Amino acid sequence: MTSKPDALADVSRETMERLEIYAALLKKWNPAINLVAKSTLGDLWQRHIVDSVQVFSRAPETVDHWVDIGSGGGFPGMVCAILAAEKRGGCRFTLIESDQRKAAFLRTVARDTGAKVDVLAKRIESVPPQNADVLSARALASLDKLFEFAECHLKPTGRALFPKGESYQQEIEEARARWHFSADVIPSITDGKAVVLSIGGLERV
Repeated sequence: MTSKPDALADVSRETMERLEIYAALLKKWNPAINLVAKSTLGDLWQRHIVDSVQVFSRAPETVDHWVDIGSGGGFPGMVCAILAAEKRGGCRFTLIESDQRKAAFLRTVARDTGAKVDVLAKRIESVPPQNADVLSARALASLDKLFEFAECHLKPTGRALFPKGESYQQEIEEARARWHFSADVIPSITDGKAVVLSIGGLERV
């Protein structure tokens, strides 16, 4: 990387070094286990890292436990954990990823960057309730399905942070058939058609 993205302008040199270690590991592992689409590797920082940074920036000021579900290559959960080491040292992270190879990758990133995360190589449905202050997921499932996971793992006063594409409004409308919730719609800084949804007050209709 030749220059620091604007979204990372206020992070320390040590945090940038950790993110660069992460990026290098992802490029090394990706051919074997397809962590991200090969076509996006050339724009890794904007498409994946900065896209995750904006999720972190929308989290509440006080977070004790952050849970990322369907973590895959670690977006947004691992990026948020690396940022939190500098900005919110008391926050613990749990990344849930059922694919054993991807879970091994996440553990390698955590070891090499010093990120404080627990990686659970299990299906989301089989993990005991996590009582998370923040629940995040990227490109995992429809909003309605994500709410089922949130009902189990997010504490009643918590926030869910879900990056979504241009069909987000349709997903919101479909989810309202089964759920009551508040949704702050935050325009994405990486994609003019995308948003980050900040969800609270979730309960079944």
